[in-house]
Amino acid sequence: MHNRQPTMRSRELGEGLRRAMEAAGLTGVEAARRLDWSPSRVSRMLSGTRGTTEVDVAMFLTVCGVRGRERKRLLAVCQDQGVPGWLQEYGDRLPKQLITLVDHEDKAQRITDFEATWVPGLLQTPDYARALISSVITVPKVEVEERVAARLARQELFTRGTGARFGFFVHETALRLPVGGAAVLCDQLHHLLRMSVRPPITVRVVPAAVGAHAGSDGSFRLLEFPEFHPVVYLESTTTALFMERREQVTAYRRILHALAEVALDEGHSRDLIATVAQELSTDLEDGP
Repeated sequence: MHNRQPTMRSRELGEGLRRAMEAAGLTGVEAARRLDWSPSRVSRMLSGTRGTTEVDVAMFLTVCGVRGRERKRLLAVCQDQGVPGWLQEYGDRLPKQLITLVDHEDKAQRITDFEATWVPGLLQTPDYARALISSVITVPKVEVEERVAARLARQELFTRGTGARFGFFVHETALRLPVGGAAVLCDQLHHLLRMSVRPPITVRVVPAAVGAHAGSDGSFRLLEFPEFHPVVYLESTTTALFMERREQVTAYRRILHALAEVALDEGHSRDLIATVAQELSTDLEDGP
């Protein structure tokens, strides 16, 4: 099976195989020589642009010395690579690092995020992220700092010079919910203002006054790529869902279009963020 537009699973498989190869200290040429394959065959497998059989994957993983859980995971991904979308179930907690999400954020040309309740993760300060992650009862306390560090590391997307663009729609509720207390929230809002003026980033606020709106069903993220189909990412306490069927992506594009119709423009959004931050500053100065 030859796919000009790889599915999420084939891309996930290619990235997993690439990590395995690099961990084994091999190049594509060296792996091809050990397998008696052409280098182009390995290249197509790693890029996810061709269907890959379980036998191919098993042979490649053997050469790379991959065993145990990771071997089983990649073979399972191979079995399902022709199916659009990707549902990851994690039981009682999300993994320490969402490898699939990070991989696709790295490759995205544009990321558009709508957050109904919190400041978007890519724009969070350490204290805000720590307060938010600590409040999730399914996250063991010993994992909190590691998850905070992983979330902050994802913000390197803004400094890699890839030309990617980032658009954030944030509901006014997120500006006022006192995550971590007034001081933490005030610092977070000032950080949001600083980030909102950076060239690759736009931040627009959906004011509470609009009432019910197109994004009322909850937060989501649209990732668009130069060579692949776009993907919509949804996350809950125990699952992460990647959707790539055309009708699914179209539905969320319509939601973003509707949010753009009711959201404040960038300038008025900064005014509102600054106003809330000033209110918090005044309360802190007047407090005990």
